[in-house]
Amino acid sequence: MGDSSSSSSSSYIHMVHHLIEECIVFNMNREECMEALSKHANIEPVITSTVWKELEKENKEFFEAYAKIKEERGNKETEIEAKQRIKHA
Repeated sequence: MGDSSSSSSSSYIHMVHHLIEECIVFNMNREECMEALSKHANIEPVITSTVWKELEKENKEFFEAYAKIKEERGNKETEIEAKQRIKHA
C-alpha cells in the first residue's frame, strides 16, 4: 500500500509542478500562483508554495532571471500608466 500512496503523492506534486509552470507562462509571481491554484484547482496555498520553493532551489538561475524580468516589466507598466495619466490630465 505504501507504493500506491507514494505514487499518488508523486503524481500530485508533478501536477502542481505543471500548474506552477503554467502560472509562470502567465507571468504570475508565487503569491498570484498560490491564489490562482487555490481558487481554480483547489490546491492548498502551502502546497503550491512548497513546490514553488523547491523549484526555485533546483532552478536558481531561472528564478533569479524571472524575478528580474518581472521587476523590469512592473516598472515599465508603472511608467506607462503614469504617462497615460499625465496624457489624460
